[in-house]
Amino acid sequence: MRSEQRLGILYAIAAYGMWGFLPIYWKSLSYIPSDEILAHRIFWSFIFAIILVFASKHSKQVVGFLKNPKSLLLFMIASILISANWIIFIWAVNSGHIVETSLGYYINPLLNVALGMLFFRERLDFWQIVSLVFAAVGVLWMATNFGQFPWISLSLALTFGIYGVVKKLIQTDSITSLTLETIPVAPISLVYIIFLQSQGTGSIGEVSIWTDVLLIASGIATGLPLLAFASAARRIPLSMMGFIQYLAPTIQLAIGVLLYKESFTNSHILSFACIWVALALYTFSRTPIMQAWQPAYFKKHIEKYNNL
Repeated sequence: MRSEQRLGILYAIAAYGMWGFLPIYWKSLSYIPSDEILAHRIFWSFIFAIILVFASKHSKQVVGFLKNPKSLLLFMIASILISANWIIFIWAVNSGHIVETSLGYYINPLLNVALGMLFFRERLDFWQIVSLVFAAVGVLWMATNFGQFPWISLSLALTFGIYGVVKKLIQTDSITSLTLETIPVAPISLVYIIFLQSQGTGSIGEVSIWTDVLLIASGIATGLPLLAFASAARRIPLSMMGFIQYLAPTIQLAIGVLLYKESFTNSHILSFACIWVALALYTFSRTPIMQAWQPAYFKKHIEKYNNL
């Protein structure tokens, strides 16, 4: 059992580590337009997923979902959301906004709490509500001190958060999910790639062999973290997964500031500090000590609400 948990922790670190270092991958393709990178990422992810489907004998699950109109609609919505998330992320990374992408993925777990309350009537305790307040203060501080709304961070958090809500409605394994999410947009991506190539503006075969390899391997770069995540989720508790998930935005933040020399001012520090406090409160909110420290008045009303 302990060996399985250790293996699960290693898989989780591998998944979130790969997601954390992904900006370096897209940055190495910064000379290619983001929409073309997205088209290749979607199409080669689909090819990679199809190979995995047949290798792991998941074809029955895929066919089963394809026969269900409700599931198809939900996967269509999921496909649009994850495609939007990918294009925003790729564009932001290649436009020098890696710090803002990391903020988006720090916000995401807290946004999930709010979405769970909104869509699934999940109940929040005192410390979880306080954590959401801290997160809101951090976002507002960034918006007011930089003179612009942090749309990159919030759009990444929102698209991925709502994507998570849709995925909760159609629970399935990561291989089947990746396949069905790329089916609606893979043909469009292929047509767009062919169009670019026919116009002489496509990158395949026109730039370098290294560029071709990176574009084609983008499907593997997308699929491998998902497989590692699925393997981890089967072996360790979600609470542990939730703690390890902060590895990805932390790596992204370090890459943005240390490797690509993006600006990280005192205002950034204050905004991130609010988010980090919020994450700490949220992460430890269910521990016995934090539960015992809830104000009596609040605790009484929460218990009354839970008994309804």
